[in-house]
Amino acid sequence: MPKCLNLTLAGIVSCLVVGCATHSGLNLAGAQRRQNVRTTAYTHTERGGAHNALGRYLSGRHVMSAASDWSRFPLGTRFRIADSSEEYVIDDYGMALIGTNTIDLYKPSRLEMKGWGVRYVDIDILQWGSEEQSLKVLAPRCKNHCVQRMVASLQQKRALQKKELVASLDPKKTQPKKKT
Repeated sequence: MPKCLNLTLAGIVSCLVVGCATHSGLNLAGAQRRQNVRTTAYTHTERGGAHNALGRYLSGRHVMSAASDWSRFPLGTRFRIADSSEEYVIDDYGMALIGTNTIDLYKPSRLEMKGWGVRYVDIDILQWGSEEQSLKVLAPRCKNHCVQRMVASLQQKRALQKKELVASLDPKKTQPKKKT
């Protein structure tokens, strides 16, 4: 009997360890605090409907959906509102958000949406999303003027990062000049 109890206990402990290891990378020590971020709220009964930009249902559960300008907060960015335990992932965008630093938080009901209103909050970025994935999702939608603006901004950022990388690898700049 004690051997069975030990095996059960070992199984529980290993499940806890694996659960903690795979739990969405929530390392608050590595989180980046963004202060005074403008947030608004939206719900599934509005014009955009019940689906996010990926075609999946908006999430109002453990990790909730949020929308942003993907050139500011790319697709997949996970964050937590600092004063609460609410965690969100950017999986949507909104035309009114393009060119702004506003994040639109999904709320499961109109009452919660209206109750949120407009708030300036501190957020902890738990994981930055992918600009590359953002571009892949946006590319087929480039007929839309607002999407074109996001894509242009993402491409401009990519070009600047590439220039900075090339400049940092330039051997002329890394070696000190010899005096003769």
